[in-house]
Amino acid sequence: SPCAFSTAAQQRSTGDECGPEEPSEEPKHPLSDCALEHKAIKLEQQVRDLTERYRKALADSENVRRRTQKFVEDAKLFGIQSFCRDLVEVADILEKTAESAAGQAEPSDPNPTLKKISEGLSLLEAKLQSVFAKHGLQKMNPVGGRYDPYEHEIVCHVPAEGVQPGTVALVAQDGYKLHGRTIRHALVGVAVEAHQ
Repeated sequence: SPCAFSTAAQQRSTGDECGPEEPSEEPKHPLSDCALEHKAIKLEQQVRDLTERYRKALADSENVRRRTQKFVEDAKLFGIQSFCRDLVEVADILEKTAESAAGQAEPSDPNPTLKKISEGLSLLEAKLQSVFAKHGLQKMNPVGGRYDPYEHEIVCHVPAEGVQPGTVALVAQDGYKLHGRTIRHALVGVAVEAHQ
C-alpha cells in the first residue's frame, strides 16, 4: 500500500538525518574567533594565577618546614636550659666549699683528712665542669673584658686602677652560657674613673 511505503520512506529519511554518514550542520551559536581568543586569554590568566599561588604555597610550606626544623633543633639544644640553671647553683656551692676546704687544709697538718676532702672536692668540681662542657654549658670569664649587658649584670662600680673604664674588674658570681646563649648573667663590678 502506498501509505505504508511513504511512512517507511519517511522513517528512513528521518533516520538518515541522524546517522553518522551525514555531515553535521554548524552549531546554532557558533563562537566567533574573537570570543575564542578572549576565552584563551582568560584561561592563560587563570593558569598564571594558579601557578603563582602554587609557588607561594610551596614557598610557605618550605618556610614552615625550616622553622619547624629549627624549633626542633633548638628544643634539643636548649631543652636542658632550666636544668642547667639549677645545676650551676650546685656548682657555685661546690666551688665555694672547695675553696674553703683548700684554705683550711695546711700542708703541715698532721691530720690528712681535711687535705683529702679538699682534693676530692677539687676533683669533683673539675669533673662537673667537664660534664658541663660536654653538654655545651660553659662558665664565662669576663674579668678584663668589656661590659656586655647581654652577659653581665652590674652589682658595683670599682675605681679604675690600671684598667680601662667600662671593663669588668671583678666577678661576684660566675655567669654561664648554654651553646652560646646566656642562661645566667655574671654579677660583675665594672671599672669607672676615680673622682678626685
